[in-house]
Order: sequence, then C-alpha cells, then structure tokens
Amino acid sequence: MKTPDFGHDARPAGEWLADAVLYQIYPQSFADSDGDGIGDFAGIEQRLDHLEWLGVNTVWLNPCFASPFRDAGYDVSDYFTVAPRYGTNDDLARLVDSARRRGIRVLLDLVAGHTSDEHPWFTASADDPTDHRYIWADAESRPADGFVPSPGTRPGWYLPNFFPSQPALNFGYARPHPDEPWRQPVDAEGPRANRRALREIMEHWLELGLAGFRVDMAASLVKDDPGHAESARLWSEMRDWLDKRHPHAALLSEWGDPAVSVPAGFHADFFLQFGAQDDGLKLRSLWNNNTGTVNENWEPLDPYFGAEGTGSLDTFLDGWRTATRAISAGGRGGFIALPTSNHDFSRLACGPRTAEQLPAAFVFQLTWPTLPAVYYGDEIGMRYVPGLPPHEGSVLGPRYNRAGSRTPMQWDSTAGAGFSTADPERLYLPIDPDPGRPTVAAQRQDPGSLLNLVRRLIALRASSPDLGTGGDVRMLHAGYPLVHVRGGRYLIVVNPRREPAHFALPEDIAGRLTAAEAVETSGVELRHGLVHAAGFAYAVVDLGRTDPSPAAR
Repeated sequence: MKTPDFGHDARPAGEWLADAVLYQIYPQSFADSDGDGIGDFAGIEQRLDHLEWLGVNTVWLNPCFASPFRDAGYDVSDYFTVAPRYGTNDDLARLVDSARRRGIRVLLDLVAGHTSDEHPWFTASADDPTDHRYIWADAESRPADGFVPSPGTRPGWYLPNFFPSQPALNFGYARPHPDEPWRQPVDAEGPRANRRALREIMEHWLELGLAGFRVDMAASLVKDDPGHAESARLWSEMRDWLDKRHPHAALLSEWGDPAVSVPAGFHADFFLQFGAQDDGLKLRSLWNNNTGTVNENWEPLDPYFGAEGTGSLDTFLDGWRTATRAISAGGRGGFIALPTSNHDFSRLACGPRTAEQLPAAFVFQLTWPTLPAVYYGDEIGMRYVPGLPPHEGSVLGPRYNRAGSRTPMQWDSTAGAGFSTADPERLYLPIDPDPGRPTVAAQRQDPGSLLNLVRRLIALRASSPDLGTGGDVRMLHAGYPLVHVRGGRYLIVVNPRREPAHFALPEDIAGRLTAAEAVETSGVELRHGLVHAAGFAYAVVDLGRTDPSPAAR
C-alpha cells in the first residue's frame, strides 16, 4: 500500500485535518497548460507554487473522472479513469506527487450516489431486468414521481439522483414496502454490491497517493431515510474500513449538516447553502445577499456580512454551537468546514458586495474555529459573473446559474488572464469582462491587497494554535462589531457594515490592552477599553499569554 510521504506529518486524518486550510479547485477553470481553453492537471501542477506561497495545505478537486459532462463531471462514466480533457491517470499521479513535495495533500471528489446514464453499469442494467445496481420500477409497478422511462430493452423506469441523466445507484431504502418492490432493503444484494464498489473506487485512488475524498451528495445514498439513520450506518461502515486500511485518508462530506454527518463517520462536513432542517441557512445567513445563485424557495434575508448592517450572526452561532456539541458527543471527533463559496454557490464578491467588504469576511473565516475552505479565486476577490449562458448543466432555476461562480482563474492582465492562450471563444467559460478585475499578479505586488492579507492570516493561523480548530472562543459581542477572544490570547474585531460600530470591552480584557500588539488591523482603534471600528474594519490583536477564560460556546 502506498502512503504519501509527509515526513513527520504522516498523521491520521483526524489529526492533520485539524491544521488544514482547504482550497477548492474547479479543474476546468484553474489553469490550461495546452491551450485548448479548458484547465487540466498539468496546469494545476504549474500553479502549485501559488498555493504553496499562499499557505494552503489541502486541495480538493471537483470531479475529474471520465464523463459526458452534462453536469460538469458529476455524471461519471468511469470511476477508474480521468477525463481526457484533464490529462491521464499518470498526469494526476504527477500532480499529486508534486503537491506532496510542497506539503499539499490532494482530495478527489467522489460521486457516490449516482453515475452517468452512459456508465457501462447503467447501460447494462437498462438491458437486464435481473440487475439491481440501480433503482428500477418494473413495467407492472406504479412508480412514484421522479422516475424516468427506461432507455434500454428493460421495461419500466429508473430513479435519478439529480438530473435525469444521473441514475441513482441502489443503496436500498430505509423503509421497504412490499407494494413497491423497487424499495429494496439496505442489505439486499444490489446495495451490498454498491458498497463494495465504493470501497474499490476509494482503494484505487488512495493507492495512487490521494489523501482522501470529498463525497458528493453524501446524504442521498439510502432513500426514504428519516433522520438519515441508515445513511449514517453506511458511512460509519465506510469510515471503519478506511480507518483500518488507510488511516491517513480523510473523508469529507457534502451533507450540509455536520451535527449528523460527522458523528456518522465523516472527518468533516461543510456548512453549505443547503442541508439540515434549515436548508443551509447557517451559511446563507453569513454571505448570501439574494444575488448570484438564488433558489426561489429561499426567503430573502439580510446577511450578517452585508453593508447595511441589518443581518444577524445568531443563526450561524446557534448552528455552530449545536453542531460542535453533537460532534463532541458523537465520540469520533471531527470538524465543521466553513467555505467562502463553492462551485454551486455565489462567490463572496457578488451583487452589491464590494472589494472593500471582503477583508473583514476573510478575517472572520480564517480566525474562527472551523476548517477554512477557500474557493479558487476568492483569495483575490474574483466576482460572480452574471448573465452567462447555461453551460454543462449550470442552471438550476430561473435565478440560479452556477456558471457565474465557475469562470477562469485570473492570474494576470493578459488577454487570457494567464488562464489560457486559447482564443476567447474556445475558453471553458468567458473571463470576467470587468476591466478592473483583480489578478494574482497585481495583488502579489501590493502589500495591502486582499491576497496578501489572506496569506498573512493563513500563516498566522498555522503558527498560532489558539486561532485554529482547537482554540476556544469567548464571545464578547455578537452584533456589530463582532468581538471575541480566541484561546484567551487573540482579540478579534470584525465590523462588516458600512457604518462605524463601537463596543465597551469587559474590564479583564481592557486591562490587557497596554501590553497588546496589533497583528492585523484596519480601521479599528482601542482606547480606554473601548472598541471603535470604522466601516468594514477588522483587527486581530495579540493580548499576550494568560490563562484563557472559559469558552463561551
């Protein structure tokens, strides 16, 4: 078995993840090495120096398996072969090795709940009524809404997992029923075969040196599963296997409910724009300003990180505390990941949110005791680009076009933004047409840029355990400005609104200001025990070592 050589840092996943700063790469939009207009593995490898310089140590790649790309690669036609648009399996192995030599782990995106309708498993199943790898209702049954007519000689219908071109793999139903024979129990042969296949797929890529997986739609495998009890049992089984075979490999979920998914066996789960009983309200209450990717079912809300200062942090804090307690009680440990955005959700720089608002958001994200996950380009303030045409299944609703968050990385000010030498019409997606678009090259040269601030914050987090996942939080003020103390040492002030905000510090903290040192600050003054924060201000202040106060969780 091949284990990536991280020297003295070859720790179990639950340990090294505690220090992780995640960076999500949408591979077709990151860097194009061969001029065909689509990003590839060689392009990512050529840009690893940027990631090393930035300080990220864990990269997650969106799906890169063979696919017809009706859903941008989330419709897999071969789990063991990468898509030719990105290169070869050997190219991926070289990328993983190059990243490892820079201290960067690479995770793949595992699409566990469905395949493409062009996968050989499905084309065979569509002609074989005895095959139960997928969920089939026969011609005599009356299937529920959502089933799709068989494309093969097999009569009946199949159940998709997302788009109709993505048939759901059969992991069984939590509640079988004799009147609906497609509701097979979770221990039927079809579901057992699919669990074996999942282990084989993970084994294959872990042997190649990958550091683990982010699992797509992880809660979707077992159907009609109240409380996700059977789904939790499935992933707990997978985690037990992984701990025995590959203890250094991490398992992250796209579940959106860490209180359930992490105790179920995942090392970490993301707060997402969906998931849990509140349909992703915890994340949306921070960033979502009702522009960019908008689900028509979402009630408009004012985000905490909004210039008007009419949002509330309470929804996020309540959800974070609940999930933290559930993870602690679950016994396995694990983490909540907080993303800046992702390939399915608006970037931070979206709609009315301006560049001057972004530093405060990053100060919060990179000093909070969650795993920070930076979506490619957010570190320079790339914006959600509105008005793009549908591309590879990007549109989910009348106001929900994911293409705007998937545009090419802006490396420099050349015609192709340093992403590609291809003609504009051949690019995977158009480059942001704004002539003032931010670039890595320009921000590298500017000490006051967002990029350099993000780099310094990542370095500070890496050197200061008090700012990491293990440091406690003492909440002093959860309004405007946000004021809290990490690990009894670092005073954090964030004012995301346009108007100034003020707060009187408690005496024990005010008394430590005489020996304090400002580590990162913009627009914040600390005088006579008072915090004066200008609009969009932030500060990280080192109060010096002392016995930490009890965590106010």
